[in-house]
Amino acid sequence: MTIAAVFLPLLAAFIAGFFGRWLGDRGAQIVTCAGLGLAAVFGVILFFDVTTTHQAIVQPLFTWITAGNLDVRWTLRFDPLSAVMVAVVTIVSAMVHVYSIGYMAHDKGVPRFMAYLSFFTFFMLMLVTADNFVQLFFGWEGVGLCS
Repeated sequence: MTIAAVFLPLLAAFIAGFFGRWLGDRGAQIVTCAGLGLAAVFGVILFFDVTTTHQAIVQPLFTWITAGNLDVRWTLRFDPLSAVMVAVVTIVSAMVHVYSIGYMAHDKGVPRFMAYLSFFTFFMLMLVTADNFVQLFFGWEGVGLCS
């Protein structure tokens, strides 16, 4: 569930970005809104899980950089602060995705826009769940890139 809450927006961005021509505007909107809606549900469940048990959830994914004594792992950390931020980011982003359906109705690049919006959300989730400064920098730069 921790991995799904963070990586569903990335999956939705991938699907809308690479298969947007075949999905069409409506398909890209459905995929990205569903991905963010499900991520928001998982984010709220994680929030209640972390705040009721008062235990941080640390989900290591893989070792990112190994050089000498430096060992940087890509890890998702859900402590009370990051759990609040994951819930807020996913809920607000899900609402922005739904609002964008009407707002971008007459635009030619709806699948691309929805993909970038989901990609932005993924990087924001990387930023708030960072367990180290390298991952924090990755999320921060990704948010800036998508903005």
